[in-house]
Amino acid sequence: MMLTHEPWLFSATFFLSLLGLSFHRAHLLSALLCLEGMMLSIFIGLSLLTLKSDMLTTMMYPVIMLTMSACEAGVGLSLMIATARTHNTDNLNSLNLLQC
Repeated sequence: MMLTHEPWLFSATFFLSLLGLSFHRAHLLSALLCLEGMMLSIFIGLSLLTLKSDMLTTMMYPVIMLTMSACEAGVGLSLMIATARTHNTDNLNSLNLLQC
């Protein structure tokens, strides 16, 4: 059975996550979830690209993307914990760069 994948579907999921990131910026956790949705759509697109091409060099792209996504999630969650401990909230509106 031949798998047919629509390329507009992955771009639509990416842009829906981007819209979620731009419109729902109240909490840091919701922003991190939108970033993970964007990374997941890129990962699925790269995985399907490696299935279509038979080149050996393209098979490492999804693994590298998944590694970077895991690192980004770890750094984001650690920043959220540090922010919640210092400011007692995870609201992005309460964070101000001018305050020390």
